[in-house]
Amino acid sequence: MTTFQAVKQDELEITKQYVDDVFEIMRRRNPNEQEFHQAVKEIFDSLVPFLAENPVYRKNNVLERMIEPERMITFSVPWMDDEGNVKVNRGFRVQFNSALGPYKGGLRFHPSVSASIIKFLGFEQIFKNSLTGQPIGGGKGGSDFDPKGKSDTEIMRFTQSFMTELSKHIGPDTDVPAGDIGVGAREIGYMFGQYKKLRGAYEAGVLTGKGFEYGGSLARKEATGYGTVYFVDEMLKDKGLSLKDKTVVVSGSGNVSIYAMEKAQELGAKVVACSDSSGYIYDKNGINLDLVKRLKEQESKRINEYLNENPQAEFYEGCNGVWTIPCDIALPCATQNEIDDTSAKILVSNGVIAVGEGANMPSTLEAVDVFLNNNVLFGPAKAVNAGGVAVSALEMAQNSGRISWTFEEVDAKLKEIMKDIYSTSMEASEKYGDAGNLVVGANIAGFKKVADAMITQGVI
Repeated sequence: MTTFQAVKQDELEITKQYVDDVFEIMRRRNPNEQEFHQAVKEIFDSLVPFLAENPVYRKNNVLERMIEPERMITFSVPWMDDEGNVKVNRGFRVQFNSALGPYKGGLRFHPSVSASIIKFLGFEQIFKNSLTGQPIGGGKGGSDFDPKGKSDTEIMRFTQSFMTELSKHIGPDTDVPAGDIGVGAREIGYMFGQYKKLRGAYEAGVLTGKGFEYGGSLARKEATGYGTVYFVDEMLKDKGLSLKDKTVVVSGSGNVSIYAMEKAQELGAKVVACSDSSGYIYDKNGINLDLVKRLKEQESKRINEYLNENPQAEFYEGCNGVWTIPCDIALPCATQNEIDDTSAKILVSNGVIAVGEGANMPSTLEAVDVFLNNNVLFGPAKAVNAGGVAVSALEMAQNSGRISWTFEEVDAKLKEIMKDIYSTSMEASEKYGDAGNLVVGANIAGFKKVADAMITQGVI
């Protein structure tokens, strides 16, 4: 071993110890928050070679500063149901990092929401937002409120109560929430109305995902799903492949899933399956997307209702079984950790060539290893599903300029952003010794921009 190699090996070992020490600090400070631990570990493991070559980040202790939210807000959300019963839910907002701009990230209404879920989502959002190239920091929020089975008036009462407290902590230049699971155009509308009443001002840029008639952006609804497919298309093109005539399986049947299916079909793919929390449908002739849209967006029905009009399709209980269907491309667009190592191995054995994470952290760490070790083209969530927040940033820009762009203008900007995210992530993977590993590339590229800004702004 040469002297240079020995020095390099020493630096790697010192850096690895630093990363391990910071991770242990995080675990002690955040006990029993497994989702947050998983998100941090996935990023930390990628950064060791980069940090070893750039000791300035260790010198400034950027990792420990970055894993600690700048602000974590927890609050009570009391509301009254239609029978006059008073209910209480818990609200959250994590304002994780503002080095690049105002905190930006969605609100999730789901019974699984906890401090761990919100922190994992907020931590991921830092790097995702950095990758978009837009001037936005990382945040996330939500509540353990379950909108399923609630009337419109119950949802309005809840969201108004939620915004009454949240309004104290957000603003167009401070923190700009958007939607996520359980929070769509209806919920955003109710929250915007309450915020406007409380502030006594029309601050359009305080929320994104708004209706177009009051400051929303065209193509915002489609953005995360379209962006997912644009990224996967770039992965395939880089290998001389395309989506045309490929068989695609998508999990979920919500906003992200529906528009991922739409764009995949537009580009010539055959989508044969999708799911909801009750189970999944398989249609060997190709999913009838118009029917899925009607069932989910207009009638709020379960996915098994698809068979009433397409009896040749098949329905199976248990949503994770969707990954047993042979496909060329898998798009997990439902929720975190929906693909474990067992499902990943089934996908590989069935010949999958590409996986694009349309949801937030839908693959376990073990599943990711299975994909990478079997040379599956793998697009990580923080890169692949960045289209939604990218168009949210474009909505903020339109609000600031009091202008509106056409659908085609926004879609063209989205496509260019997703191409840039792919190329930036690929270049970083090649530069730091793991060519083609987009997990490593996206993590390093996202981290570097935020870390440099933090150092430039001092210890604050």
